Amino acid sequence: MSVLAFDLGASSGRAMLGRLNSRTIEMKEIHRFPNDPVRVGDRFQWDILRLYHEIKQGLLRAKGEQELPASIGVDSWAVDFGLLDARGELLMNPYHYRDPATEGVMERVFREIPPAEIFSRTGIQFLPFNSIYQLVSIQQLRPFLLQEAGSFLMIPDLLRYFLTGEMVSEFTNATTTQLYNPVARGWDDELLRKLHLPSNIFQSVLQPGTMAGKLRESVTGELGLPSIPVYAVAEHDTASAVAAVPALERSFAYLSCGTWSLMGTEVERPVLTERARELNFTNEGGVYGTFRLLKNIMGLWILQEAKRSWELEGVLYSYSELVMMAEAEPAFACFIDPDDPVFLPAGDMPKRIREYAARTNQKPPQTPGAIVRCIMESLALRYRQVLELTEALSGQAFKGLHMVGGGIHNESLCQWTANAIGKPVWAGPAEGSAAGNMAVQWISLGELSDIWEARAVIRDSFEVRVYEPADVPLWEEAYGLFKQRTGGNTIQQ
Repeated sequence: MSVLAFDLGASSGRAMLGRLNSRTIEMKEIHRFPNDPVRVGDRFQWDILRLYHEIKQGLLRAKGEQELPASIGVDSWAVDFGLLDARGELLMNPYHYRDPATEGVMERVFREIPPAEIFSRTGIQFLPFNSIYQLVSIQQLRPFLLQEAGSFLMIPDLLRYFLTGEMVSEFTNATTTQLYNPVARGWDDELLRKLHLPSNIFQSVLQPGTMAGKLRESVTGELGLPSIPVYAVAEHDTASAVAAVPALERSFAYLSCGTWSLMGTEVERPVLTERARELNFTNEGGVYGTFRLLKNIMGLWILQEAKRSWELEGVLYSYSELVMMAEAEPAFACFIDPDDPVFLPAGDMPKRIREYAARTNQKPPQTPGAIVRCIMESLALRYRQVLELTEALSGQAFKGLHMVGGGIHNESLCQWTANAIGKPVWAGPAEGSAAGNMAVQWISLGELSDIWEARAVIRDSFEVRVYEPADVPLWEEAYGLFKQRTGGNTIQQ
């Protein structure tokens, strides 16, 4: 039985056709497309109608495969959303989470509601671009949008609405807004009231694996397709990636590695302790009654932006070339805190890294290789730090770390992560989000019994490469230097 997964990342999207044959999954990319945000003046937005167009192209490619999927699912990044009027018309292009309009908004909200209250009601990590702060920013800068709004839909909800005509929200993505109460299991009316945000725009919340409609008549007529069911999968791409972690044991740690790095574990109930808030961990929704206790780490965004900066200077490097250059540089020459806010916006990342080094009394890296080595080593050591905090908060001791996502193609990063944590790294699958998206569809269709059978099938279907730790004493010493040179600030972010 085949299913179709649309997996949208912050820089590209793809349509993946998956076929389940007994105990193995065959996955084929049938359509890939860029997801280029658009800067207009000083605003940064997503080209949502282009993404919808590309989804329709993916449906046509699936039709061309001569095997129509039994169902469809869409996953994407979190926090961003669209507002629609009472007639269901989109009021604006969704803003990009790196749009500058949310600068300072989180601090203004804290003057109205203490952070401890927000965390106790939502369990979500404080990030300046969370949906709650985007909505408050719109309320302050463009209040007429909220006055006209009839519906709030996050990115996969919005695209699913375009396909089906049905407006519903999905659980894993809803939790990332910092407006969903995981204890009450619904939108937090008290937070909405205190922030003067309209509660009527929020839709009912579906759990992953619930059918959310079928292709609407306008789509089937345009594309010549039957009315295929569309499921609410784990629509936050990290939730889908975690669903695909090929773990052998119920207690496991994961790192979803891509533009963002997200590290954590699966828990049965949210961890809402004061310590979790102090460490700025988050409790995002997972599949089948679970929560993802995790922490966002800036991730390979820093490397991606450095590469883009060099391209703007007319110097073109492939990622493999940059990694080879990094491997040739001396080890542990300079460290950054990957989660320092200076690295969040788009811009000249090599300059910011040199400025950070100078500010922390380190010798600034000058060559591209030295800069990339600094980024990768700092990420590996940050991963160790967050893994230790995850163990402390969850009360678990992990035997190793599962890495999934496109970042596992960076073999040096995988090996350096194993060295840094002093434990094995199990890397795979690279297409974790798409595999998790498909797994939820097959469970819903009755082809797989539960998430643990799905994980076993994924483990049997995709290569998982094992990286054993090496040079552990050297990395142990480097860990001490990392914490010293980053001033301990990484613990608090």
